[in-house]
Amino acid sequence: MSEQPVIVVAGPTASGKSGLAMDLAEQIGGTIINADSMQVYRDLRILTARPSQADEDRVPHLLYGDRDATEAGSAADWATAALAAVQSVINAGRRPLLVGGTGLYLKALMEGLAPIPEVPGEIRQRAQARRREIGGIAFHNELAALDPEIAARLHPGDSQRVLRAWEVVTATGRPLSEWQSEPVPAPDTAFRVLVVEPPRDELYRNCDSRFLDMIEAGAIDEVKALSARADAERLDPALPIFKALGYPPLAAHLRGEMSLDVAINTGQQQTRNYAKRQTTWLRHQLSGDDGDHPRIEVLKYNYSITKELFSFLS
Repeated sequence: MSEQPVIVVAGPTASGKSGLAMDLAEQIGGTIINADSMQVYRDLRILTARPSQADEDRVPHLLYGDRDATEAGSAADWATAALAAVQSVINAGRRPLLVGGTGLYLKALMEGLAPIPEVPGEIRQRAQARRREIGGIAFHNELAALDPEIAARLHPGDSQRVLRAWEVVTATGRPLSEWQSEPVPAPDTAFRVLVVEPPRDELYRNCDSRFLDMIEAGAIDEVKALSARADAERLDPALPIFKALGYPPLAAHLRGEMSLDVAINTGQQQTRNYAKRQTTWLRHQLSGDDGDHPRIEVLKYNYSITKELFSFLS
């Protein structure tokens, strides 16, 4: 790969990590690579807070908006694409910066994944059709009969992971839990991770104000367009795109099921809850319970780019 470590800028939604990454990229000749599971989709640019066209003109960006709403994808799919993107950035003489808050994506890239064979497209389609036919609870019960260990870890409503586990055992004849117990090859890439963790009250204010900014910028029109497409093409409601923060309440508002004020309040609450879960995950899974790790720098209050920060990243 490269003699210099790959930079990862992680943090919860609305934490300021994208702004920090932009400033860093400009100073070090970097290219930003997406590590957010919703910003891979092209359908909801505003609602998923994808970089603006002005941002993309200012600094090169990769893996943003390159997946259609009908594609479920996986952490393994993203990690493969991200490694290829990292190499292309290095080959171009630039510095790769992975930016996002999807912990499973980052973990897949930095620590590797069990070598699970690719699931054929027809198996994925069969899984989705089966779940639609019998419902989420019964589908989860079927998974429990096939892979009780994984099923015990997953809520029936976690459709993406339940589908994935069902697909793997159906396609390979081995439960996902067995595949995950296989030795994982260590990646040969060095990483330096900046975890942006602002004070909780500041983070929550940012979540609320950004959601209002999205509404002002046209998020409702995006939701309306995707909802119309979903109806016209009979898209599976279990697809990940429909779980984008704010999409369910805004879609409910468009169906006349709740007022706009209630939809906004619900979207803001969902965003705050998600930011809290991301903060907890990043603290315990990526940087360790005490945050003491030689490749991790936790930025709690100060996002300024200092000589010490450059030294850490080199």
